[in-house]
Amino acid sequence: MQSKELSGIRNYLDKTQSELAQLLCVSTKAVQSWEQGWRNIPAGIERQLLLLLSLRKKMNKSDKPCWKIKNCPYEWRKKCSAWEFRAGNLCWFINGTFCEGSLEKDWAKKIKKCRNCDVFKLSMPDI
Repeated sequence: MQSKELSGIRNYLDKTQSELAQLLCVSTKAVQSWEQGWRNIPAGIERQLLLLLSLRKKMNKSDKPCWKIKNCPYEWRKKCSAWEFRAGNLCWFINGTFCEGSLEKDWAKKIKKCRNCDVFKLSMPDI
């Protein structure tokens, strides 16, 4: 996640730097340094921010789960944590998902792949 995206998310959530810091359990100085690009945004913070965005958007109950959108074979579904926990709209957030026939063990690789996925795009507001 880049500093500009973090600023956009903070503005979308209608939070000051101090309020966002409190929400993320970090210092205001940390939020400032991420927005200025002085420090890299930790993976855990990125995950939290994306989850908050998704929750703010509030998926429609009619939205299909990822395994239906991606038309995953049953063999893949059985190996997937999103299927196991019936979290088909948060598959991008959950570790241990078996997407496109493989398991990503690294958050950076996983989210890079997910950002290009229709399921992720449907769960994010336009900011």
